[in-house]
Amino acid sequence: MSDRTTYLVLPGYQGSEAEHWQSRWEAADPADFRRVRQADWDHPDPDAWVAELDAAVALAAAAGPVVLVAHSLGCATVARWVATAPAGHTAAVRGALLVAPADIDTADVPALLGFRPVAVQPLPFPAVVVSSTDDPWVTPERARHFARAWGARYVEPGAYGHLNAASGLGDWPEGRKLLAEL
Repeated sequence: MSDRTTYLVLPGYQGSEAEHWQSRWEAADPADFRRVRQADWDHPDPDAWVAELDAAVALAAAAGPVVLVAHSLGCATVARWVATAPAGHTAAVRGALLVAPADIDTADVPALLGFRPVAVQPLPFPAVVVSSTDDPWVTPERARHFARAWGARYVEPGAYGHLNAASGLGDWPEGRKLLAEL
């Protein structure tokens, strides 16, 4: 086992397009950043998404420490995984960057209803929740609630929408700094 960290990238509903900061981080450093693939990005199945995350963590953990890099529905997937994972499965995770956690409990998207309710158990590893002041998928109050419930540090960078490709973040160096702090 090495000391090299694997960063598991967890996009949200419909995946992360090429200009999304997650995809850009993967492209810039493919040896360390690995996307957790889902069978269907447009019709997410919570059990399947959690199972894929569990398998990806187990595989990456065989090589060294793991850090999760989640966006939107990926954050809800991390929370659900922690709430349902067998003892010891989360032990390899050293931290999580949880960006723009979508409030699935209030989302009016039929494909996402299976993720309700968003799990709010404390995470067994350090985490940072980053949420914009004008995110259409989560209010600042609800994002702060998630951060408190998960035992995560909360960062509010300003008005950047859903902190995705449309937000114009590019390579999002501020996000890389937050990731480095984990």
